[in-house]
Amino acid sequence: MTKLRVISLGAGVQSTALSLMAAAGEITPMPDCAIFADTGAEPRAVYEHLDWLETVLPFPVHRTQSGGNLRTDIMKARKTGRFPLMPVPAYVAGGDGGMVARSCTRDYKIRPIIKKVRELTGLTGKRAPKSVIVEQWIGISTDEAMRMKPSREPWIKHRWPLIEASRSRGSCIEWLKRNYPDRKVAKSACTFCPYHSDAEWRSLTPVEFADAVVVDKMIRGARQNIIAGKGELFLHRSMRPLDEVDLSTAEERGQLNLFLNECEGMCGV
Repeated sequence: MTKLRVISLGAGVQSTALSLMAAAGEITPMPDCAIFADTGAEPRAVYEHLDWLETVLPFPVHRTQSGGNLRTDIMKARKTGRFPLMPVPAYVAGGDGGMVARSCTRDYKIRPIIKKVRELTGLTGKRAPKSVIVEQWIGISTDEAMRMKPSREPWIKHRWPLIEASRSRGSCIEWLKRNYPDRKVAKSACTFCPYHSDAEWRSLTPVEFADAVVVDKMIRGARQNIIAGKGELFLHRSMRPLDEVDLSTAEERGQLNLFLNECEGMCGV
């Protein structure tokens, strides 16, 4: 028996469309609530959009920050320069290159949502049942179907309503334009997320970008990487200091931009 139907709300395009479609009765049954796991590092536009969503959705939106503040946790390492595990997937210059394994999605998104779900179902401090009592809706669209994964919790069943409705990210954008033409939905991702495209770096406010530069400099000398011979860490894929990267558009550089489609992203939806 399902006791709770909950939307994992990232406040990006897909989860926004999913929530509003449910509110309009296009996806049924009506969910009991939505949960936004706050990393403490989203752009201002995302928080403003979340404020608006709370006024139009007919079900409650719970905000939880039980995973802590991602930026604060990174900056705590200032005194030692060490990280038990680099939480964001920074780029590695030198050695084998690539990116470090991330833990931010697991620790600051997935686990806080599960913790809140346990609270809402009265399971805090109790053993969870072996049968499914929670249906968790996740806003993955058809063009991201490879991200679909079953729940690791036997008492939680994942559901992907946008997949069921054959909705792509583009289809969600068009639906939002038709139904909420004055509402612009920002990309849901931390201000200093290494998965940013150059367009997303440019979309940050001057204050947000300046703060991302601080984080970028902070992770540079993470000693566990230097000691392991893996090289320095960078937030930008060019593996250059963020404040030295040319973020101008192709048109601004006098080039034809052949890539006009939006980046699909790797984290929030």
